[in-house]
Amino acid sequence: MISGTNIGLRAIEKNDLPQLMQWRNNPELRKYFRETNEINSINQEKWFESVIAKNSIHKMFSIIKLDTNELMGACGLCYIDWVNRSADFSIYLGYDNLYIDEKYAIEAAELMRDYGFNILNLHRLWAEIYSIDEPKKNFFDTFGFSLDGEFRETYWYDGKWHNSLFYSLLSNYENT
Repeated sequence: MISGTNIGLRAIEKNDLPQLMQWRNNPELRKYFRETNEINSINQEKWFESVIAKNSIHKMFSIIKLDTNELMGACGLCYIDWVNRSADFSIYLGYDNLYIDEKYAIEAAELMRDYGFNILNLHRLWAEIYSIDEPKKNFFDTFGFSLDGEFRETYWYDGKWHNSLFYSLLSNYENT
């Protein structure tokens, strides 16, 4: 386990899957995810198998509340490109419908950032979010990510088009 003060990151376990699936299927959270369809246990199982595969390009973790050992959400580095040392940064808290907050999400992100840069020796963490995702826009701004660009009208939600926003953080983030 990668431990912080309030939360820890541990490998996703098979018994986490029902709760993670429930959170992923919550319409209030799902509207922010790239996978907008509801998932079933077969989809969840296939995702899990891809994450735990020996040569997986994903490093996913369960976010655990240290004082209670409760599952709070998931985070990870996806689509790892070992040649260019970059990965897609993913995080959400399903616990108490927090999604993104200023305590647990920030701490989990700090642990993921340090893991990505200091353990995996990545150079760039990036994320694509939708323009309706105000919590993540604020989160990435607060956490030091830079807005790299915007693709217009990539996501159809609630009867209208929304843009994709691309953020990144470089391994020399303290020097920028």
